[in-house]
Amino acid sequence: MSMDIAAHFGDNLARARRSADLSQDDLSVRASLHRTEISQIERGLRIPRIDTLVKLAGSLEVTPAELLAGLAWEPGEMKRGGFRAADGAKP
Repeated sequence: MSMDIAAHFGDNLARARRSADLSQDDLSVRASLHRTEISQIERGLRIPRIDTLVKLAGSLEVTPAELLAGLAWEPGEMKRGGFRAADGAKP
C-alpha cells in the first residue's frame, strides 16, 4: 500500500503544533524557520530536512519519532521498496 508521506508528516506536525497551542508564526519563531515553510510542510508540499525535523521536534517539545508516527518503510525483495502506513495508522 502506497501513502503520501509528505501529507502524513504534515498532519502529524499540525496535530503536534495545535496540541502545543502554537500558531504557525509562533512555531516558526521557536524553530528559526519561515512561517511559509511551516505552512508548506503541514500541507504536504514539502518534506523537511533532518535538521528541520530536529528543530521542529525540539520547538514542540516532542520527540522526532512523534512527528514520524505512522510512517514506516517496507523493504523490497524482488521489487522496489516503498512507504507504507505503520501498524495502527491510517494511510
